[in-house]
Amino acid sequence: MAWQKIVVINFGGHYAHKITRTLRLQGFHAEIAAPSVQLENLKGAAGIVLSDGPTSLQDPRAPLFNKEILNLEIPILGIGYGHLLLAHLCGGKVGRALIGEFGFAQMNQNRTTYSPLLLNLDDSIRVSVSHRDEVLQLPPGFEMVASTKVCSYAAIQDLNQGRFGFQGNIESKETECGPTILKNFARFCGMEKNWDRDIVLELMLAKIRFTARDKKVLIFLSGGVDSNVAFTLLNKALGQNRVLGIHIDNGFLRKNESKNIARRYQEFGFKNFVVANAAPSFLQVMGTEVNPKRKRQLEHAYFLHVQNKMMERLNLNPDQWLVALNTLYSDSLLPDNLKERYAIQDDTRKNSGVQGLIQRGMVIEPLKELYKDEVRIIGRRMGLRDEMVDRHPFPEPGLAINVLCSKGVLSHQDRQILSQVQLAVLNLISKEGLQATSAEVLPVRTAGLQTDYKAYRFPVALSFDSDGHRDWLTVLQSLEAQQEELDFELTEEQRTLPWYHIPRWRVLNRVSSFITDSLPEVSRVVVRLYQRQGSTLRLQEGYCTQERLDQTREADYIVLQELKRFGWYEEITQHLTINLPYASRPNHCSLVLRPVVSDDVETAEFAHMNHHVLDAIMNRLVQLPSVDAIYYDITNKPPAAFSWE
Repeated sequence: MAWQKIVVINFGGHYAHKITRTLRLQGFHAEIAAPSVQLENLKGAAGIVLSDGPTSLQDPRAPLFNKEILNLEIPILGIGYGHLLLAHLCGGKVGRALIGEFGFAQMNQNRTTYSPLLLNLDDSIRVSVSHRDEVLQLPPGFEMVASTKVCSYAAIQDLNQGRFGFQGNIESKETECGPTILKNFARFCGMEKNWDRDIVLELMLAKIRFTARDKKVLIFLSGGVDSNVAFTLLNKALGQNRVLGIHIDNGFLRKNESKNIARRYQEFGFKNFVVANAAPSFLQVMGTEVNPKRKRQLEHAYFLHVQNKMMERLNLNPDQWLVALNTLYSDSLLPDNLKERYAIQDDTRKNSGVQGLIQRGMVIEPLKELYKDEVRIIGRRMGLRDEMVDRHPFPEPGLAINVLCSKGVLSHQDRQILSQVQLAVLNLISKEGLQATSAEVLPVRTAGLQTDYKAYRFPVALSFDSDGHRDWLTVLQSLEAQQEELDFELTEEQRTLPWYHIPRWRVLNRVSSFITDSLPEVSRVVVRLYQRQGSTLRLQEGYCTQERLDQTREADYIVLQELKRFGWYEEITQHLTINLPYASRPNHCSLVLRPVVSDDVETAEFAHMNHHVLDAIMNRLVQLPSVDAIYYDITNKPPAAFSWE
């Protein structure tokens, strides 16, 4: 019999993952399915959630939906896009709202209507909203459950059919009542709690034993939380004599990282791992490549080469081994995930080593059912130390993608685009009367998010003088429905420091969103904290060299040291130190600090770092002789990706 679960239909973006994670954290097993999923693949479903999505019902690119799902005799909940789709397909009228809703709204319950999904909630609840379309006329059999000031049918239901719709973004963490609504839905579906760390751990161990059978397992270890937990799971399920871990130092790791990884494993009692140093050869392969996608491809292809050579050197019989992959649940849903990650050719004869094992299906994926936060929960359940499960996520290519590369000149097309973006930014500032603010478009491309894919665009760097704080406050308050008091004054100490001429984080958050919302060609905003006196910054020729890697490594080490010293390492989900070839001379650089806070890896907010912590960091970074400027990334995800490449 199929395991009871809630199935979340994914209409794109991060929404389905957030719904699924929230249900799991509430203790209910939830899985994601495509809109075109066939009914036979929904066995065991106690209920269906139609997620929000980035498109409109009228958009010709809207995902194709299997309408037979609505004939299932189980409860269905539509959220955002799913709410509109449900109302439309059930015979209601959906169209453009007279007034769209963005930000927050008060959703007021219809006091004459009982709704099982709003149990234990106040009559008026605050929800995150973002929509231009709405339900204009109820479908037959539906009733209004709640409304907002401008949206008459913000929540609807048909209790006889078990159909529910919510216009608000109840999957958003800003909607505090969202988990309660989803829990109430799961209860309405008749679900019992069936997803906790003990159940999941036993499920993982049993699945490993079943998949491995009599085979041994090879796993490549990065030292990050995913590989640490996967390695521990494999050892717990199969024993150390059937598991071999290999850590390869590619030269793109943080300071002393390989030594620390080996120390952690030894202290935990693992003896079944080896460490290989391949740093010099990786640098040669990277050469003078500047294209970020090509850099990733080069590094990944060579990593496969080194992995295969290690298998040959250790004389591992491929018929006796499986290769373990650290695939997470969100990764497993990507199309052709393994082919894309391992560049598998159609001709099996061309594949050997790791690729050959994957091609033959000799793969085990211990974490495939888990999200990142669930991986940490399982790690702690198995007794792993904090430094093994709380380590900040580190991109697979390491510092190679934190070091942006350039030939020192922009193409004619890039110069034109840069000028257009600069003009658009200056026009926006002039239009809003922000003469006290300067904005510069940096001549490096950085990764932003365009729906579900990366788009490389030029970032905007803001600099402020003392009057610029009040200018921004005036503009932002004029855009607010509620005239919220924003604290923007600097302390006397901050006024005297060369890097604190910036508004408060809350103001910067709104400034960044205002710019990216107003200018589609901009997906990332930074604020300048420091520029060396007398230096003139220019785009320099710079590649992924040992010198630039060491610059980045040392700066990154300083930031992480200070975060740990002040107890802020745990407050931040991930920090990346970015090295830009934008400086006064070729062997100098600019740095970007990119600390983010995230409940999942799908969305994030830039960290509103305590100023005492930033004080300590900046006091040390400005002493580095090769650093000409320092910026702080004030962009959330979306519209910007975590990393810059």
